[in-house]
Amino acid sequence: AATGRVLWQKDVWDNFAEYQEAEVSKEILACRQVSRELNFSSDELMNEFRLVQKLLFKGSLLEEWAFTFGFVIPGSTNTWQQTIDAAEESEMLPAELLSGNLVIESTFFEGNHKIAQSRVKLYYV
Repeated sequence: AATGRVLWQKDVWDNFAEYQEAEVSKEILACRQVSRELNFSSDELMNEFRLVQKLLFKGSLLEEWAFTFGFVIPGSTNTWQQTIDAAEESEMLPAELLSGNLVIESTFFEGNHKIAQSRVKLYYV
């Protein structure tokens, strides 16, 4: 996060695919922090826009994170940046074990109403 170096980027998502796949540099697992940026547009006003993200390893919950954006202006395009701290090095699983077995499930909500969900299977290269 501190260097600003981009290790992975995807500009267009297939919102109708059950799973999407991403090849990510295994260098990312050595980072103490990872920063990400989400760009989104909304036609509707939202007061409590939030994201719940689950890391699933072989289908079992490994980690869960919650992020709150809050108020979204109708007809706006927004950028949402987040910094995620890595687990301690001794707690990290190796890329060889994670690759193809880790799914990031991202669920977007307005309050308690689910708006969208995506699942990305990661392959570390």
